[in-house]
Amino acid sequence: MQEEVTGKAVALIVDGARMSEQVLEKAITTYLDAQKNKQPKIYRGKQSLKHLAQQNAGLASIEISDKNIKAFTQVAKKYHVDFALKKDTAADHPRYLVFFKSRDADAITAAFQEFTAKKVLRKPSIRKRLALAKEKVQQKENRQFDREKAKVKDRGVEL
Repeated sequence: MQEEVTGKAVALIVDGARMSEQVLEKAITTYLDAQKNKQPKIYRGKQSLKHLAQQNAGLASIEISDKNIKAFTQVAKKYHVDFALKKDTAADHPRYLVFFKSRDADAITAAFQEFTAKKVLRKPSIRKRLALAKEKVQQKENRQFDREKAKVKDRGVEL
C-alpha cells in the first residue's frame, strides 16, 4: 500500500512570470480544493456491471430468456431502476441476466410484472411485407391480362 501512495505523481502547471513560495502554495491549495469537491459520477438506469458493483449495494439477478430486451429497458426506466444486462452465451439458447441492486427488489419485481404482462406489437418483417407487395402486383397484372382488349373501329356510319 505504501508503494502505491508514494508511486503516484501529479503534474501541476502554473503560468506565471516568477515562481515564489506563495504562488506554489496557492496553486497546490487550489488543486487540492478542486479534488475534494470532485464527486464521483453516479450512473443511473442501464449501466455496465462494473459501474453497478462500484455503488456498494448488494447485487441480485434475474434470468430472462426473451429476445425483446429493449422493451424491458423502457419499463425499467419507468420504475427508475439501476440495472445491468449480461448475455450468457454458454448455453445453446442465449439467455440474459439482469443484475440490479438488492434494495430495488420491489421495484424490479413490479417492472418484471409489467414487462411480462405487456404484449409487444410486432410489425411484420420487411421480407413478409415485400412478399405481400409482390403478390398484389402479380394479382393486378393477372387482372389486366384477363380482360380482353376489343378494338372496335366504329365511326358511327353504317352502310
